[in-house]
Amino acid sequence: MNFGHSHPKITAAIKKQLDKATHSGFLDFYSELPVRFAENLVSFLPYPLKRVFLSNSGTESIEAAMKLARYHTRRKYFMSFFSSFHGRTYGSLSLTMAKKIHKEGFGPFLDVIHVPYANPYRCYFENDHEDCTDEIIGHIEDVVFKKEVDPDNVAAIFSEPIQGEGGYVIPPKRFLPAIKKLCEKYGILYCDDEVQAGNFRTGKFLASENFGVKPDVVSMSKALDGGIPLGATISSDKIMDWPRASHANTWGGNFIACSAGLAALDLMKDKNLGKNVVKKGNYILKRLEEWEGKYEIIGHVRGIGLMIGIEFVKNKDTKEPAVKERDKILWNSFKNGLALLGAGESVIRIAPPLIIGYEDIDTSLEILEKSIKSVL
Repeated sequence: MNFGHSHPKITAAIKKQLDKATHSGFLDFYSELPVRFAENLVSFLPYPLKRVFLSNSGTESIEAAMKLARYHTRRKYFMSFFSSFHGRTYGSLSLTMAKKIHKEGFGPFLDVIHVPYANPYRCYFENDHEDCTDEIIGHIEDVVFKKEVDPDNVAAIFSEPIQGEGGYVIPPKRFLPAIKKLCEKYGILYCDDEVQAGNFRTGKFLASENFGVKPDVVSMSKALDGGIPLGATISSDKIMDWPRASHANTWGGNFIACSAGLAALDLMKDKNLGKNVVKKGNYILKRLEEWEGKYEIIGHVRGIGLMIGIEFVKNKDTKEPAVKERDKILWNSFKNGLALLGAGESVIRIAPPLIIGYEDIDTSLEILEKSIKSVL
């Protein structure tokens, strides 16, 4: 809900469309409204990302990307990262590796190889620096590609530019460019999951823009239209080369969803939106970084724009996750009027509407700090 609940512009667009028509099977009977939405959407994206497949959710947008990657490359395997979350339908769930509960009892899954993600606070490899990019690339090339699967059999690498469910993990600046370079070296598609991090959540339309990476395929949903089910998979003419009827759905291009989407995209055209997101995010981060130095329980603060994570630990030296304490902070905050969500093992994510005012920010931080003090 990047523009809050029931934004008047989005609500008005929905009401207006309700009086005309709610749906027409877009892939059978082409209509102007879904086409206009697709044209507006690609105007935010770098060339050559200009071909759009419309669906109803984030997981569907990932499923479409997976099918597209296999069709285009004629390869079988996928790769994604530890702590990743890409959805809960079978293809996207095969990519997901955030929590055991997501997969228990549902296997077997598709052929996906999981590798470490570059987490500056919790590097998978034993080293004394925050950037483990070289170790991860080395692991993929020297271990995965030599002992597990030939790179010529890998269709795509799926990555969140900032891990969401995994703990709002922001990789080092050079990690994603290194992954993209690896993809280019072996003819593997780089699929960018922007479902949670996109739509100006970080101040950029695509969070991957913060890292200077141009994806081959982009999956989007969630804040794309302000509260109505809508997903989109975007690629180039060259890659999205499957013939008509190779992939389809009933509700993709729904008129209500597309009317809401057009209104949301119009709101995103505000030239000051991204700047204000960064400004507000920095305002919050400054306060949180002060807390990091003040409270032993706060192990790490990180964020870009209004996608911010606080990782709680029992000890700053051992970095042992403070799971129960995090959960109590969430509950105490909720009882005092502040709704927050956890992520990862012991992280609280701060992801307010992009239009939040500074007074609400200050009030929220006061409640959160009181809740943190309650567990000390």
